[in-house]
This record gives sequence, C-alpha cells and structure tokens, in this order.
Amino acid sequence: MILSQSHKSEAALASAPIGPLMVKLALPAVAAQLINMLYNIVDRIYIGHIPGVGRTALTGLGVTFPILMLISAFTAFAGMGGAPLASIRLGAGDREGAEKILGTSATLLLILAALLTTVFSIIKEPALMAFGASEDTIGYALDYISIYLMGTVFVQLALGLNAYITAQGQALAAMCSVLIGAVLNIILDPLFIFGFRMGVQGAAAATVISQGVSACWVVGFLCSSQSGLKIRRKNMGLNWPVIQKIAALGVAPFIMQSTESLVTVVLNSGLQFYGGDLYVGTVTVMQSVMQMVVMPIQGITQGVQPIMSYNFGAGNYRRVREVFRLLLRTCLALTITACVLVGLFPRQLTLIFNDNQELVELVGRVMPIFFGGIWAFGAQMACQSAFMAMGQAKTSLFLALLRKVILLAPLAVILPMVTQNVMGIYVAEPVADILASATTLTLFLRRRKTLLPEQAG
Repeated sequence: MILSQSHKSEAALASAPIGPLMVKLALPAVAAQLINMLYNIVDRIYIGHIPGVGRTALTGLGVTFPILMLISAFTAFAGMGGAPLASIRLGAGDREGAEKILGTSATLLLILAALLTTVFSIIKEPALMAFGASEDTIGYALDYISIYLMGTVFVQLALGLNAYITAQGQALAAMCSVLIGAVLNIILDPLFIFGFRMGVQGAAAATVISQGVSACWVVGFLCSSQSGLKIRRKNMGLNWPVIQKIAALGVAPFIMQSTESLVTVVLNSGLQFYGGDLYVGTVTVMQSVMQMVVMPIQGITQGVQPIMSYNFGAGNYRRVREVFRLLLRTCLALTITACVLVGLFPRQLTLIFNDNQELVELVGRVMPIFFGGIWAFGAQMACQSAFMAMGQAKTSLFLALLRKVILLAPLAVILPMVTQNVMGIYVAEPVADILASATTLTLFLRRRKTLLPEQAG
C-alpha cells in the first residue's frame, strides 16, 4: 500500500541504523537545497552576462536581496517553526496534533503571502534605495522585484509546506518538489531573458512560474495518500494556541533569515559610502558563493532534524546524542573544506557570475578575507539545528540574534569607521563567524546533560 510508505518512514526515524539513515535523509535534502539555490544563482549568472549591462544589472539584482530574504524569512517562520513540532508530535504518537500544526501553518502562510505582497508592492522603490540602489541600478532592481512579488504566495507554499514533507522522513519527495521548480527555472531563464529579450524581468517571470509549479506539487502531495501528514479542511484556520507554539519556535529561523536582509543593507550601505557600485557588486557575488557553501549544510541539518525531533519526542535521548555527534563532524568537515577552496580559487568562483575584470580582481582580493571564518560556521549550524529539533525556542532565538544582529551588523558599521577603510566591512564577517560559532558550541555542550540525560537513553 502507498500509505504504508509514510509509516515505514516514521519507523525508520526510531530504529534504523543512524549512519545510513542520515545519508538517506540528508542526501535528498542537500540536493533540494542545492537545487533551490539555483533559483537565485541561475538568475544571477544569466543577468551578469547580459551584453553591455551585465555588471550594472547584477548589482541591481543584488539590492533586491533583502526583500527576497524577508519573504523567505516569513516562510521559515511558519514552515520551519511548525515542522519540528509536527515531528515531535509524531514521535509521541499524536498524528492528529501534528496535522493541526500543518493546517494552521498552511493558513498562516497564505495570510503572510497576502500581507507581504501588498506591503512590498507599496514601499518597493524607497526600500530598494535604502538597501543600496543607485540611480544606475534602481531600474533593474524595480524590474525584477515588481514581477517577483506576484509569486510571493508560491514561495510561501512551496518552501513553507515542503518542510512538512521532510518532517515525516520523506526527504526524497521533498527533494522532488524543489527539483521540479528548479529544472523549469533553468529552462525558462535563457528563454525569457535572451529569447524574448525580457532581460531582468524575464528572470523574475521564470522564477515566479517555476515556484508556482513547485507549490502546486507540494500542496498536491500533502493532500494525497502518499503523505503521512495531510492538509485537512477541518484543521485549516487560525488555531491560536498552535500559532503561539509555531511562533515561539519559528521566530528563530525567521530572525536568522530576516537578519540576512539587515546585514545586506548594512554591507551595501557601507560599501556604497566607502567604495561605490563596484564594491556593492562584490556582495552580490560573495552572497552567491556563500549560498553555495551554506545551503548544502542546511540541507544536511534539515534532513537530519526529523531524526532528532522524532526521537526527542519519543524520549530516546541516546539516539539524539549519536545523531548530533555525527552531524557536528560532518558540518565542520564541509565548512573547513569550503574555507580552503574559497581561499584558493576566489577569481574562478567570481567568473561564474560575471567576467568584468575590475569586479573579478576586487572580489579575488576581498573574498578570502570575507570567508576567513567560515571554517567554524559548521559548529554554529549543527548546534542551532539541534536546539530547533528539540523545540528549544528561547535558546534558538538567542543564537539566531547572536551572529547577525549582535555581532556582524555592529562590527560592519564600527570597523570601517575606526579604520577609515572599506576593508573593515569585509573583516567583520570572519570575526562574527568565529565568535558566534564558539559561543554556540559552548552553550550546547553546557546544556547537553540537561536536555539529553544519559540515564534516559
């Protein structure tokens, strides 16, 4: 029976050998993250190579990043805030409770989509100017974001509800939802940008259509017999006790993603002041490379999170500890490798997005500095994921604030003021990465015995 597959997935979370299970769940999740990354990266690659205007258009696209991240942050608020709670409920044997969380989350995503579309459509131009746009780049930024906003509801549903497919251990199905949209985006991008001569608008249109198809697939799956958790009409609506629980846990991933917008604004404004459009363009390239590093690791943590949540809900703390140890080693190995590769090949990575010689040379100088602390970031991501998996809302909130709001944003303002040099902005990133990772790992090790007592395993 098809339905039995969902129950097999849940049984595996409780009893399957940890190493193979982590690989089974993490690989599709990593693939999903890499594929999802293509939505923005492919846009940037094609736009960066538009004849004559590629560099300026790429910079214009870069200043829309804060709005894109804010939309994504609200998706994480409702989706990632609810999915671990649903996994914990499944581990405790409460399927009805898990489906109430899913239904409430779906309603919340629809409401947020309507609000975000309306608000950003009204304030888009002054917001983009505040985010670092210039007279030369504002036109390209408006062209992209005006069309992108039409697909906000698709982004909310595709990404937010996909977390619930992963939450029940069906990582392969979750990957397929992203794969469908990304493949379509890769096909449509060159057709719209160059074939129909739509330029930046074509990139946005391709993304909207692709996300729409992906959203339809996700909703269809969660309404079908293939899913162990189903969207049911009776669970749709604003269940306030459930919303409070989603909000308590969802505020952490919301802040983690929304603060990317804050940091981008701080970086773009500082680089515009101390350097100009060329320096703003470096952030667009380096954020793209950062996505290439971080998103696979996010895939691993998201794929592994249901194992920890399910077993935490079932009281099997020994299994949670074993999963975390393997997760920490894996994340650190990947971030250390990324640090080495970025340090050795900065110019080659830049050429993926733009071939302007000035930009390539500048990024080649600053990228090794900007990524100098990424080696430690694996610890931050592993520990943050573990706290989320165990429903530790307050701790997750603090850690979400730590790296971007408490450390990086102030450092990016203070260091260039002190040094009177644009390089201070680039130095802020590795300092924040190392300090945040060290703090997060220390906090987790101190709380491990309380959260995961040895005698209960």
